[in-house]
Amino acid sequence: MDSVFKEQIVKKKPTAIDTLKKAGIIIAVIAIYLVASIVPAIAPFAFILAAAAAFGAYYLFTMLNVEYEYAFTNGELDIDAIYNRSRRKRVFSGSVRDFEVMAHVEDTAHARDFGNAEVKNYFSGVVGKDTYAFLASHKGKRLKVIIEPNEMMLKAFSTVLTPRKLYKKL
Repeated sequence: MDSVFKEQIVKKKPTAIDTLKKAGIIIAVIAIYLVASIVPAIAPFAFILAAAAAFGAYYLFTMLNVEYEYAFTNGELDIDAIYNRSRRKRVFSGSVRDFEVMAHVEDTAHARDFGNAEVKNYFSGVVGKDTYAFLASHKGKRLKVIIEPNEMMLKAFSTVLTPRKLYKKL
């Protein structure tokens, strides 16, 4: 049997909430500096506190720059979140064979299947023709995982998922 390996990178698009988070981080850094410079006991350390807050702000900004990597290997799907193109974290790993159902997120015929599952978003943030959700058990929880597989990845999934579990949007 031949090995199957497919991978895809999906960049998360910035949302209004991301912009608000960035504005909040900047306001917090300024507030920390102002409070530190006003309080007499810590005024000599105001610059150091502001520098530490700025470093923390930079770290938080990089956490908002996210890409998702889908790696499909012989029936196994691994999803990694890549922060600022430098830090990687595995957010999902499981067998595609174990998916209960996979359908387009706007598919109302299968909305009931997803029921009260916990939702995990690992897609660009913009629902399009390639935005799918699958239902799987992961670490003892029922998860509805939203991803954005391209046609190549869907074709790889279809080698493992039966037509009764994979509902492609036409």
